[in-house]
Amino acid sequence: MRVWFLSAALALMCMAQNAAAGTILIVGDSISAGFGLDTRLGWVSLLEQRLAQEGHPDQVVNASISGDTSAGGLARLPALLTEHKPDVVIVELGGNDGLRGQLPAQLKQNLAGMIDSAKTAGAKVLLLGMKLPPNYGKRYTDAFAEVYTQLAAEKQIALVPFFLEGVGGNPQWMQADGLHPAAAAQKRLLDNVWPVLKPLL
Repeated sequence: MRVWFLSAALALMCMAQNAAAGTILIVGDSISAGFGLDTRLGWVSLLEQRLAQEGHPDQVVNASISGDTSAGGLARLPALLTEHKPDVVIVELGGNDGLRGQLPAQLKQNLAGMIDSAKTAGAKVLLLGMKLPPNYGKRYTDAFAEVYTQLAAEKQIALVPFFLEGVGGNPQWMQADGLHPAAAAQKRLLDNVWPVLKPLL
């Protein structure tokens, strides 16, 4: 009888732990896909380690694709939501839109569609803001950056104003192409995300 009670207690503990475990879905581009890096060194892998260290049982699903745009993310997201049923969706897109000269209004529309889809599916949303180099012109770079702050306010979602804060534009932290963060910068990226993500868990 005692063995039965112990087995039942262990089973209930496992069920409770599994029920408490959530899923974090990351939909991003090459920065989150770990372009040019051993993926074990990327900020997403470091996030998994941080979650474990702090006692969060959440599973991380990294659906990031190098070269992806907000339009690509918008098209891919419905199937990802159906498959993974995430509790939190982290959207890290827009950099490639900007590099291709995408209109900020179109970027905003695409990201808004992703946010709405995630919220409709019951997920919390964390938007990682991006900024462009000044050589794209002040008018365009300002309008581009404002897309993220506007969406965060309008949709009432969490925002990291600039995902590459302390990294972007600093050769010390970038790969040779000047576009992708180096391995040494990945912890900085996680440190930019973690304080905003943690309250959502």
